[in-house]
Amino acid sequence: MTATKTANSDTARKPRTKRTTPKKSYSEMEPEELWAEYTSSPSEPLRNFLTEKYLHLVRYNAERIHQRLPDEVDLDDLIQAGYFGLVDAIDGFDTEKGVKFETYCAPRIRGAILDELRSMDWVPRLVRHRTARVEQARQRIEMELGRKATDQEIAAKLQLDKDEFDKFKRDSRATQVTSINRKAFSSDGSREVREIDVISDETQVDPVRLAQRKDLKELMTKGLSRAERLIVTLYYYESMTMKEIGLTLDLSESRVSQMHSSILARLKAQMQHRMRELEPIR
Repeated sequence: MTATKTANSDTARKPRTKRTTPKKSYSEMEPEELWAEYTSSPSEPLRNFLTEKYLHLVRYNAERIHQRLPDEVDLDDLIQAGYFGLVDAIDGFDTEKGVKFETYCAPRIRGAILDELRSMDWVPRLVRHRTARVEQARQRIEMELGRKATDQEIAAKLQLDKDEFDKFKRDSRATQVTSINRKAFSSDGSREVREIDVISDETQVDPVRLAQRKDLKELMTKGLSRAERLIVTLYYYESMTMKEIGLTLDLSESRVSQMHSSILARLKAQMQHRMRELEPIR
């Protein structure tokens, strides 16, 4: 009897262990549970998990905006800007509003991307605004009349006088910046043809045209005296007047004009027999 009482007293004194349900991991939680926990006790690990969970929304919105932009705009730059918009949306989301997070964060992501594009744009926003007004007025007129709109009609639609409309029109033709490394066209090989590979340098003299000009000059002056060659060269290639040529050759202006007419007649007779040589090669 004494032994039984002792055993019972030992059992009574022994502390009872409380069974606890193991905590779910973030991946096992429902979205409502995740946001409830983040609202009650926000932590950096949970914030990082939410960022990774909704990161696909950033790429989706960035790709949709990128489709309407020039090729030189990098998609990764838009994704990076949209990432900061997602983080701001996570910090500012209120579960009591009864709105799904996907609906709430999409405008924040797009807004962050558009802000980044505005910061990259070198053209002032006023110029962009004027360009948009002119283009909208042009489209409305063409839809109403079924033909191309005139400047006078666009100015009347915008209620602008001629000087003010000319200013709007100049702004709407603002120079655009493009990359010379962008793809120009596809080639048969594995190497892409870029703009820098095919762009023409208009400041350089074409060597073919230079050689043709030299040959034509020699052909025209062949058989002429020194004074006659000088008259042709100074008049047609140096753009000097008859009076200036006469002062250079110590001749009167009327004598230079007479020699010039004689040279043209001889050259015309000479060139008639060589017209086939001057025809373009087919």
